[in-house]
Amino acid sequence: MTTKRRYDLDWLRVISVFAVFLHHVFMPFNGDDFHIMNSESSKLLDDVMVYFEQFRLPLLFFVSGVGTVFAFSKRNWKEFILERSKRLLIPLIFGVVILIPPQTYFENYRFYGAYTSEYPELLIKLKVNHLWFIENLFLLSLFLIPVILFFRSRNSEVLKSFIKKVTSKYGFIIWCLTLVVIRVITKYYFPEDDKSFMNPSTTLYFGFFFISGIIISSTTELWELLLKNKRKNLLYLILSSVLFYFYYFIPREYISPYFSLATRWSIWYVVCSLVSWSVIITILGYGQKFLNKGSELLKKLNEAVYPFYMLHQTVIIILGYFILQFEVSISAKIIILMISSFVSIVILYLTIIYPFSWVRFLFGMKNNQPKTSKSADENSF
Repeated sequence: MTTKRRYDLDWLRVISVFAVFLHHVFMPFNGDDFHIMNSESSKLLDDVMVYFEQFRLPLLFFVSGVGTVFAFSKRNWKEFILERSKRLLIPLIFGVVILIPPQTYFENYRFYGAYTSEYPELLIKLKVNHLWFIENLFLLSLFLIPVILFFRSRNSEVLKSFIKKVTSKYGFIIWCLTLVVIRVITKYYFPEDDKSFMNPSTTLYFGFFFISGIIISSTTELWELLLKNKRKNLLYLILSSVLFYFYYFIPREYISPYFSLATRWSIWYVVCSLVSWSVIITILGYGQKFLNKGSELLKKLNEAVYPFYMLHQTVIIILGYFILQFEVSISAKIIILMISSFVSIVILYLTIIYPFSWVRFLFGMKNNQPKTSKSADENSF
């Protein structure tokens, strides 16, 4: 395992979080179910978003799996649990108490009175909303400590050798077989879209990408294979994307006479899994070639990405509640919401979070002190 900083993963982390931000900016307008919804929706927007939904969070879980291995590399398991609690559990509790209640308030604004008088009722609900990612990441980090320890030990050499041999022969696309099995079976028995850690279809699905990050980060040869086979993986990405949209747009009456509803859903999960995995292995390959360069900008973005994630949905919902009432086009509302939300988050970060150590602590950041360069465990993601 290498402990050299991977700037490509830092960039992918930043890009992934910004993609989540854009996703939540678009959500009120795609006709789906979000906390606030525009009176009109865009089918085209929904058709585009459904594709990006297949890999934006899986990529973030993969990068988090790699970061977890780096975080463990300088600590024993007790120190690791303490570190994860400081960087993940405390921000989660803070978020549930301070950042989530305003979302519930504006989601049901017409039913509530003044925020201060309604706060106790809002707090009792104990919702996590978009912070489910931090909750799942914290629990995955703890439950998978034995897996991390195993891949750090010599006992894993036989398994690593087998994985390298199979991957060298068949390519990383062969890993998708495991993902397909997990997705199809768990969705059959647990079809809910609930993001709770107790939902096996969610936890095992994202857990696959998290564990993949652990395995690949523990084996230098696998990183090299991702770089070497990037063009082949790009071909898989193109083919899986064509298959994805072919199945997405095919009229239901063409296939319903031949396949039951359960079978059609299973096929959907197969094509979604192919897109998820092929996009990730392609990005990881090309990322090594084009993104593995550090800069002062990347350092600042990487430091800000965690509080940015924590803040973004609350800001979007508060501002969006008022912007959705404007008598302008969907495109204009999206642009106004995107710019105003981004600027507001940046201002909050620079004026309230970044300068103060105790606020930084609540948002999972380290003290604002000059430090020497360290490995990738500097970021909770």
